[in-house]
Amino acid sequence: MSAHDLVPVPVPPGTADIPGLAKAMDGSGPALLLAPPGPEGARMVSTLAPLAAAGVPAGTAVVVATSGSTGAPKGVRISAKALRHSARATHDHLGGPGQWLLAMSAARIAGLQVVLRSRAAGLEPVVLDTSGGFRPEAFAAAVGAMTGDRRYVSLVPTQLIRLLDARTDLTALDAILLGGGPIPAGLVDRAAAAGARVVRTYGMTETCGGCVYDGLPLDRVGVRITDDGLVAITGPVLARGYLGGAEFGGEFVSSDLGRIDLDQDGAGVLTVLGRADDVILSGGVNVPAQSVEQVLAGHPAIADVTVVGRPDPEWGEAVVAVVVPAGGAAPDLAELRDLVGDRLGKAWAPRDLVTVEAFPSLPSGKVDRKALRALVQARDEGERR
Repeated sequence: MSAHDLVPVPVPPGTADIPGLAKAMDGSGPALLLAPPGPEGARMVSTLAPLAAAGVPAGTAVVVATSGSTGAPKGVRISAKALRHSARATHDHLGGPGQWLLAMSAARIAGLQVVLRSRAAGLEPVVLDTSGGFRPEAFAAAVGAMTGDRRYVSLVPTQLIRLLDARTDLTALDAILLGGGPIPAGLVDRAAAAGARVVRTYGMTETCGGCVYDGLPLDRVGVRITDDGLVAITGPVLARGYLGGAEFGGEFVSSDLGRIDLDQDGAGVLTVLGRADDVILSGGVNVPAQSVEQVLAGHPAIADVTVVGRPDPEWGEAVVAVVVPAGGAAPDLAELRDLVGDRLGKAWAPRDLVTVEAFPSLPSGKVDRKALRALVQARDEGERR
């Protein structure tokens, strides 16, 4: 096989062993298409592998699929050089190499980075088997098995919330990288009160995962806001391009809205406002759904929340809060409207409240917003009949 071939590799949960990864990283073996096991991985491979029938461009080490949260997943072509720079820049930001706990699938970019950072540090990661779900008691046992002088983990917000709810001791960890989705308001402060050091990360598969930590870009990463308000990223962490598509050309323009403010030292600090395709146009006002979600997530009667737009004859779109109630009792809509109105303005306040037991999800675990919008619209049409 030439190094330009692409080989699908199933990566089950609960393992840091990716066959062929060392050769893919040093260029002596084929590039790898990482895929989870089962039907999801089979669909991914059947969609993406034909795009590489003639091979992949030189310099590709791995192909990692995007989550598909806004449509069909894309195969992101990533070089070993970009992955290595990301690992070094992360360790530099955190204060030095350390041992990592793998608490997510290594078929996704965040999990793959945990594996590669561990290899860069010369330490074996401790692996948490999440095939049966994420359990705080198993996480605590995995942390207890760590032996490195410095100890790190990457988590998504839902995982951290479960750990805090279970009163899990997080003080043995030198840093918790938190990303992969909107971070509810107050979550970082709650973790800090429990003695945890949380680092908020922003990035995507196309940037080798997190490349902006606590609003500040990692070494040699550049961030700007386009004329359309979108976050654009440059630097050595950029992937080459999409499988079957053109090269990125030195800059990746995300689908996220953002702003950059100067801190007291004159450094530009990035704030992500939400996805451009999740902006609700209500009464002529652009309402980023993520910003509203972050405010509502701090309400004690809400266990989880997603905000979507629903067609409305008066407002164009109505802001709708879809919530999983905490303890079974639905929160009061008027109270939620006051909460959002006081923080963000009355135009951003939800005009309707829908309660569900759980959100429809994509194979990646992220909320299927398209399905949720359809559910909300169907409910509204049913009530008007």
